Amino acid sequence: MPKTGGQLIAESLYRNQVRNIFCVPGESYLGALDALFDKKKSIKVINARHEAGAANMAESYGKITGKPGVALVTRGPGACHASVGVHIAFQDSTPMILIVGDVSRNVRDREAFQEVDFKSFFGPISKWVAEINDPDRVPEYMNRAFSLANSGRPGPVVLVTPEDMLTQITKVQSSSFRPIIESEMSSTGLNAVTEKLENSKKPLFIIGGSGWTNNSISSFHKFINENNIPVTTSFRRQDLFDHKDENFVGSFGTSVSPKLISSVASSDLIIVLGARLGEMTTQGYSIISPLDKSKNMIHIHVDPNELNKVYNAEVCINVGVEECCKRLKDLRIENSRSWQEWRSQLRRNYLEDIKSLKSRNFNNLSRIFEIVEKKLPDNSIVTLDAGNNAAWPQRFLSYGRYRRQIATTCGSMGYAIPAAVSSALLSPEKTVLCCVGDGGFMMSSQEISTAVHYGTKIIILLINNSSYGTIRMHQERDYPGRKIATDLKNPDFVKLCKAMGAVAYRVNGLAEFSSIFSKALKSKKVNVIEIPISINQLSHRHNLK
Repeated sequence: MPKTGGQLIAESLYRNQVRNIFCVPGESYLGALDALFDKKKSIKVINARHEAGAANMAESYGKITGKPGVALVTRGPGACHASVGVHIAFQDSTPMILIVGDVSRNVRDREAFQEVDFKSFFGPISKWVAEINDPDRVPEYMNRAFSLANSGRPGPVVLVTPEDMLTQITKVQSSSFRPIIESEMSSTGLNAVTEKLENSKKPLFIIGGSGWTNNSISSFHKFINENNIPVTTSFRRQDLFDHKDENFVGSFGTSVSPKLISSVASSDLIIVLGARLGEMTTQGYSIISPLDKSKNMIHIHVDPNELNKVYNAEVCINVGVEECCKRLKDLRIENSRSWQEWRSQLRRNYLEDIKSLKSRNFNNLSRIFEIVEKKLPDNSIVTLDAGNNAAWPQRFLSYGRYRRQIATTCGSMGYAIPAAVSSALLSPEKTVLCCVGDGGFMMSSQEISTAVHYGTKIIILLINNSSYGTIRMHQERDYPGRKIATDLKNPDFVKLCKAMGAVAYRVNGLAEFSSIFSKALKSKKVNVIEIPISINQLSHRHNLK
């Protein structure tokens, strides 16, 4: 049967196992929306309140599932708004596909209404940008997009669909892409890892990146537990290893434990698996310096372009984490018992670092998250926003495959609420906890309406210090006594959230928080708990005096 270009796009999405799409409707892709009407029993279309929210929902969907999250937006302003989600997907190595409705082909290059050169606009922050100008080629472009989004280092793909192409008739039939079979880890690579470990006295793993699955994480745990090797995670990849495992010794990122930093200096072998070792993980490349050639390092990454990009490791292995962990699972290192004390000391340092802090502040956040840690079900999803507000749940909550951490490594504010909506839609049986500061909340709070619209269950902890706290902290450090543009005059958050249909509270004190949090856990609605804090609680390691 003849089909329109829009119908072929809907067919291709279905054939490639897409069951959820996030969008803000726009006139430039009405042809695709109409085609999705015929697929509404098999593909759920979630309309967000802002394109940035839709894109962030798609990105977080890709993080959780490992499959491309899909967002549809209109031309011009819609695509520009959605670019923040594309940038997150690019830096976080998340599979994602953004489909943009565009101006008709006959008015292109005339600066038509809302016209943008999308190849130039999205090129630097995506894996591929393409315009589908011929409906006959829709299956080709769609399949390439799905394949490319997942292959190598995963990332975002942008497909531009002219409005008139979506209604043009074609007799071409849709199809689905065939997954690429990854190469196995070579014996040469495995022997190199074995040899380095056998000659090491203080090895340390740093794991991160994307592409991890339940199987690869299980295999990696088995290898680590058999060999007593301490494990750390890169910035905001804390759910890749069980924090309750005796071999977990901490995470890198902002305001990292000084003792963990010193352990890197003491280690004689760093094994990096899946992570890029970016600026945030290495604190500006200072914890591990690219100029330090004395440090033994093994770097294992799925993308050969990431190897020797910044660090010249002694051993570079180009393989994905799934294939690597499959080979590591049964590897036994003869002298692994000699690392017992080294591992145990690092574990003691970690357990000491996550103890709650003494504070005179009426809402001591370390104690707040101590309560959350005790009451939050293990099988939960925690979404984090950008800024210092996220430092407390990063430090004082435990994670693992049982309790996912969904956060952006590129530090984009306004991420946590859309990510929570996406998480709740995908896993309605789980408790979804969203942690956000007042600055980030005001950038995406409208998506609470989306959450209420679709009947999701979310608990939002709104940490309110009436400030862009992270920037204020930097001002106090670099320009003391000269704060500017960081104070916020906020609305009544409780009234605002109630107006959008959520249950909302403001708490003052630990006992009140404990009671309300327990009530929220039993609720089947969107619950917002505002936690006012002193501006002095700028950091989880340093307070203003």
